Amino acid sequence: MWVLYAFGSALFAGMTAILAKIGIKNTDSNLATALRTVIVLAFSWLMVFVVGSQDTIGSISSRSLIFLILSGGATGASWLCYFKALQLGNVNKVTPVDKSSTILTVILAFLFLGETPTLLKGGGLVLLGVGTYLMIQRREPEPSEVKNKSWLFYAALSAVFAALTSILGKIGIQGIESNLGTAIRTIVVLILAWGIVFFQKKQGMIKGIDRKSWVFIALSGLATGLSWLCYYRALQEGNASVVVPVDKLSVVITIVFSRVFLKETLSFKASVGLLFVIAGTLLMLF
Repeated sequence: MWVLYAFGSALFAGMTAILAKIGIKNTDSNLATALRTVIVLAFSWLMVFVVGSQDTIGSISSRSLIFLILSGGATGASWLCYFKALQLGNVNKVTPVDKSSTILTVILAFLFLGETPTLLKGGGLVLLGVGTYLMIQRREPEPSEVKNKSWLFYAALSAVFAALTSILGKIGIQGIESNLGTAIRTIVVLILAWGIVFFQKKQGMIKGIDRKSWVFIALSGLATGLSWLCYYRALQEGNASVVVPVDKLSVVITIVFSRVFLKETLSFKASVGLLFVIAGTLLMLF
């Protein structure tokens, strides 16, 4: 059953990137992240009360709570870096770098979660690495990317924090209803996101957000909430070294949507890289 949740997470995560890219086009990325988090938080706690897990809050151990808080902090940092990268760079290049967190996550799962490495998983990691490299290579960079080369730095940081999020979340969510765990983590993300907004004194920019941006920011927040609920349910039931690669197939959804809605195209080399990423993920799944 966890496989279905992992694929559901990939679907909604793929939608999130495109909706957010459109929503932050005319909006500061940190402010947009903070606004999205409000929607994710509301949706997460709604699901907690729907399944009735709010009564189990008192039974959460200190260890689980600490790891959930750490996971939430890593998630917030990953989000801030990711959406900054999306604002500066091409979706088809930012997303593969962010999704390369799969490689680091699997390695950390072997080291700290005691999950068993296999020849297939090793082969899958190699394919993922090669595929990601091919997808971020381009013969002629777009003018916007020449001007804003820092997108790669932010995308790489996003990947590192995303990997830490998965490992910390896997540890913290053990023995806790997954919706409740997601909701607790989101509180931390909200505090971090709005803390940065107020530190940068960008809260006043809310008045300047146009209606279209509001709509897409809200939709991306809803998609993120759905993705998280599926992801942490899958992570609770399955091995992180397998759940995470399946979830990262969201890159396929993102690229398809970016072609349809943003008119972004893949080069031949990047297309080959995408096939390597898909093959590597499927290899690790089996």
